Amino acid sequence: MTMDEQLTAIDRLRLRAFPAEPVRSGTVESGPGFHIAGLRVGQDFWDADPAEVAEAEEEFEDDLTALVQALSLRWGPPEVLDLTPHLERLAQGLPVRPPLDTLCGYVPRMHGWRVAGRWIGVGVGQGQAELPFQLLVAVGDERVA
Repeated sequence: MTMDEQLTAIDRLRLRAFPAEPVRSGTVESGPGFHIAGLRVGQDFWDADPAEVAEAEEEFEDDLTALVQALSLRWGPPEVLDLTPHLERLAQGLPVRPPLDTLCGYVPRMHGWRVAGRWIGVGVGQGQAELPFQLLVAVGDERVA
């Protein structure tokens, strides 16, 4: 997906109504008050060379940096949301509200903006060492972060 396609996807999600019940369609997971979409998903790393994993991580981080710069031109500097405390709460069996409950399993931090009553966040993560890297966008009501 090109940068223009990523920005278009973000704009569409930002304007899309939230469903009343959780639903998944292709690369988009939605629920009451949120949407999460994979803008780019890499390959699995089951028997990968560590250098290959490091190279993929660098590519995804570069893509994230470029996307954050493009969105910052629109909406100003982002807030950075550390998702580690949410992951720790989940590990302790404590509740974490959506979509943070899903995001914290993949992404350690999100760069986010508040725009027209919604929160838009982007981040890169990898659920486990053998899983692919993902460039994710999350859109939620302003209570998300």
